[in-house]
Amino acid sequence: MIAGIGATRFGTLPGRTTISMNVEAIRKALNDAGIEKDAVDALYVKCPTSKFEMMYGQRIAEAIGLQPRIGGVWDSGGSSNVIMISQAIMAIEAGQCEIAVVTFADNPKSGSAAGYSHPRGEDALYGWFAVLSSYAMIARRHMGELGTPREALGAVAVAARRHGAQNPNAQLRKPLALDEYMDMPPMVAPFGRDDCTLVSDGAAAVVVMSTERARKMGVPKPVPVLGFGFGQTGWDVTQRPDMTSTQAKVAGETAFKMAGLKPKDMNVAQIYDCFTITALMTLEDYGFARKGQIADFVKGGNIEIGGELPINTSGGLLSETGMPGMQLIHEGVRQMRGDAALQVKDAKHCIISNQGGVMHTHAALILGQ
Repeated sequence: MIAGIGATRFGTLPGRTTISMNVEAIRKALNDAGIEKDAVDALYVKCPTSKFEMMYGQRIAEAIGLQPRIGGVWDSGGSSNVIMISQAIMAIEAGQCEIAVVTFADNPKSGSAAGYSHPRGEDALYGWFAVLSSYAMIARRHMGELGTPREALGAVAVAARRHGAQNPNAQLRKPLALDEYMDMPPMVAPFGRDDCTLVSDGAAAVVVMSTERARKMGVPKPVPVLGFGFGQTGWDVTQRPDMTSTQAKVAGETAFKMAGLKPKDMNVAQIYDCFTITALMTLEDYGFARKGQIADFVKGGNIEIGGELPINTSGGLLSETGMPGMQLIHEGVRQMRGDAALQVKDAKHCIISNQGGVMHTHAALILGQ
């Protein structure tokens, strides 16, 4: 069960260290669960992308006054948050701990975003710099091989911005029309500004425990985890035999099997959207559309509130915050609790995707009620 969630404000937070932001998010998550910090015996932490630090998890434990039995620091890029939650669940099931906190903070907006912009080996001689160019290459391949139109990318951006505009806590609260999107000049073709994740400071945390423990402790609104799955590749972008699919296929199939559910059973989805192409390919690989037919699935508002499968109902990485992954889990929890700012009516099941690197790692999480 996810028993509690907590987060800082998202955006530009000058003067805040990642330690202080983690502490704030953890305190809010514990308060949301209605439990004291002394009950926590596991701490899982994603290291900041901006600045790696040795023994970082222990520093956070010291800062908030926790004495965890197990835990540590994890890094699989943006898929780390779902992976850490899954690891915590497995540790609880194995009797290694009872209550785990999973947390992540970073400050690339007020600090350094250099980790996202480094040259890509010898290929930098040909202009291959930063994460943006890598995803643009994948998008070009998807468009060329499968005929995916730029309007399909735009549908993801429009949905995120529509939903983010109605989220009082979103970093970017400005709606976007498809015509505006299509008129935007390219940054790295086919991507314009609105295809790209925000850069954000902030932190978010969740509390994980068993169903029995949540019942005994009187947790007010615990949300069951029904399934999870992972996938990863060791191949960098230029070495992959197929650039039109992701490890979401493996992760999604595993999560659906564990939950005993299928794509048609999902009422809402929180899909990792570091770039618009990521969301399109994840939806394909999860089985919501056949390969090459994703443009038909996302058009006409089908992935917006009121559509067949609303995605990223708090704005995602394109509008709520660029903090990778945990905000999607928070919104999934809110949807299952029924208290989201933009609530999907009668939502019973939610799938959440996290993805790391340049589609190197993927983790899927299915929540229920």
